[in-house]
Amino acid sequence: MELLLDAIEARVLGSLIEKEVTTPEYYPLSLNALVNACNQRSSRDPVMQLDEIAVRQALSRLEELGLAGRVQDSRVLKFEHHARQLLDLKRPEIAVLCLLLLRGPQTAGELRNRSERLYGFDDIASVQSVLERMSRAESGESGKPRPALITLLGRRPGEKEPRYAHLLSGEPASMAEPPEFVSAGPDRIEKLEAEVAQLRAAVDTLTARLEKLEGAESLEP
Repeated sequence: MELLLDAIEARVLGSLIEKEVTTPEYYPLSLNALVNACNQRSSRDPVMQLDEIAVRQALSRLEELGLAGRVQDSRVLKFEHHARQLLDLKRPEIAVLCLLLLRGPQTAGELRNRSERLYGFDDIASVQSVLERMSRAESGESGKPRPALITLLGRRPGEKEPRYAHLLSGEPASMAEPPEFVSAGPDRIEKLEAEVAQLRAAVDTLTARLEKLEGAESLEP
């Protein structure tokens, strides 16, 4: 099955990976803890506001892909990721992938500075070595074939260093900056639908008035 994650699925997977390393005493995560991890404002780009329904849907998709699974606790259902096993990753590789899933494209220097809680890289050269290895389709830690997981992005105007992005969501479609805030859930959808309905009603009213005016003009001598 092809791995092609949307933004919410990538956030859920990244959050599971992060919490396994940084808070092992609370891992695997309950649904409520996972929602909070996805929505935290630190170490996230963009910031999201996901509800339980959105996270459940993402988990269902990740389970289908073999990237996540359920752990039946004695009191509450919990979830864990299987990215390390499925993608055949070493510790430094899973740390880099986690950062790219949670914070989007980054330079090697940014990855090293932000990876301290996940893995201690000695220097930027060691990060670049991991990035180069993950950018190639090759055998993983166990010797199984593995596709390229990371791609190098071109420099944007004014930037000195290139950035890297993960490929679990496919080839990056745009170099544009991501939105500062992402919201997903029934309330947001209902609000957008209501706004669309209001716009349509306004258009219908204006159209009726225009037709009435045109009709009146046609009756004038």
